[in-house]
Amino acid sequence: MEIHGNGEGGFSLPSPDGFAVQLRGIVKRFPGVVANERVNFDLKFGEVHALLGENGAGKTTLVNILYGLYQPDEGEIWIRGRREKITSPAKALSLGIGMVQQSFTLVPSLSVLENVSLGIEGVSLKELALKFERISKEYGFTVDPYAKVWQLSAGEMQKVEILKLLMRDVDILILDEPTSVLTPQEIQALFGTLRRFKEEGKAIVFISHKLNEVMEISDRITVMRKGVVVNTVDKDKTSPAELAKMMVGREVLFKMEKTTKTIGDVVFKVENLEAYNDKGIKALKGISFSIREGEILGIAGVAGNGQRELAEVLVGLRKASNGKVFLDGEDITNKGARFFIDKGGGFIPEDRRKYGIAPNLTVVENLFLKSYRVPPFSRGPFLNLEYMDRVADSLIDKYDIKISGKNMPVKLLSGGNLQRLILARELEGKKKLLIAFHPTWGLDIGAMEFVYGRILEAASKGTAVLLIAGDLEEIFALSDRVKVIYEGKLYGDFPPKEEYLHEIGMLMAGMGENWDEIEF
Repeated sequence: MEIHGNGEGGFSLPSPDGFAVQLRGIVKRFPGVVANERVNFDLKFGEVHALLGENGAGKTTLVNILYGLYQPDEGEIWIRGRREKITSPAKALSLGIGMVQQSFTLVPSLSVLENVSLGIEGVSLKELALKFERISKEYGFTVDPYAKVWQLSAGEMQKVEILKLLMRDVDILILDEPTSVLTPQEIQALFGTLRRFKEEGKAIVFISHKLNEVMEISDRITVMRKGVVVNTVDKDKTSPAELAKMMVGREVLFKMEKTTKTIGDVVFKVENLEAYNDKGIKALKGISFSIREGEILGIAGVAGNGQRELAEVLVGLRKASNGKVFLDGEDITNKGARFFIDKGGGFIPEDRRKYGIAPNLTVVENLFLKSYRVPPFSRGPFLNLEYMDRVADSLIDKYDIKISGKNMPVKLLSGGNLQRLILARELEGKKKLLIAFHPTWGLDIGAMEFVYGRILEAASKGTAVLLIAGDLEEIFALSDRVKVIYEGKLYGDFPPKEEYLHEIGMLMAGMGENWDEIEF
């Protein structure tokens, strides 16, 4: 391991016992919430230490404290055996601590080299270019330093984020959900890099919702629940089932049982669909597919390949420039969202807070946003409030929506409870079609299990389901067939079997653009 001097601006020596980081008794409070309660956590050089926990467990708060984004209310931070006060990310970087956040922090209009150079003072751009070239070659990162960031794939952006840290010689790395937008091949490349970092003696904190990834890459695992550390275990002495139980406090089903169901006639059909994105660039280029009654079609792809435009055109939120959309034999192309709803369409949006709710309205009002106009929820021009209250009580109980009161504004609900509310609204009643766009994005394992169960239940009752997601584990768990979207085109028609994982990953990465429609 490269040791940096302990002079001004350098890193102090590692502690004699090999600890890179020791967090002792960390407490962090927000109004009405204790995010971290007496948390102890340590990280050794030469290891990957995973942080697991449900949403709101306190993981991100803890690493934000380590990176200087938050200040602890109580507790101590020790770096390389020396007590430190980390007041900002700049201070963290000066101590050799770097963080790759869940959302990329790159400036799209700048080049790769300009992005990795931001904040580095006293060094010429030529010197930085030479260092960038050396580090890129050393770690096998083939990224054009002069390409604009907006031109890069998600995997390339991930490499640039890591290169930003390597340019600053950090050897304590924090990775928060680093695989959420990567293809299977890109994930394995990232893991190869992390293994090399570990061999070089670097210390890595790895946060992920995906237990299979944690079991593959980590050495030790710390599980948090409700702001408290439940346990720290060696990877070799635990299992995904034990970890899941520690996370949620109960047994969790990993493989949802796909009950035997009858696949009926075609309910939803899309023909040669084309549409433009918000920048006036063609985002959909001749999309065609069909879904039958009771069938789940999964569309996999890295974010930014036309998924949002596809979902918006299908539910009536964006105009198609060409092609046709049919629901139950009726042409619904460009007829708007209300027409889609009235014909039996349900929609789980990608961003539940931005598109799925009216934040200032109550739980009851949000449950009936799409049905208040029709009996028995209304009587002529008046709402049937008594009936809505009764049905709301039933749905809140059925979907286990945890609230302090049904007349509270929904903006106060957690992400998991918001998603349960949206599921209740979109699935209740006879739905002919459900379009689920990243239905578990940002949810913890317990909430994911619930969402999976409800989608499978809907399909078993005859609803046709279009599942658009980037997580192949999710696609495989739910789908009957799998297609891949890349740069606005659909490829393949695969059964959800592991032997096709490589081909699907290659298509997601754009390695099969010249493939014709592949049938299996």
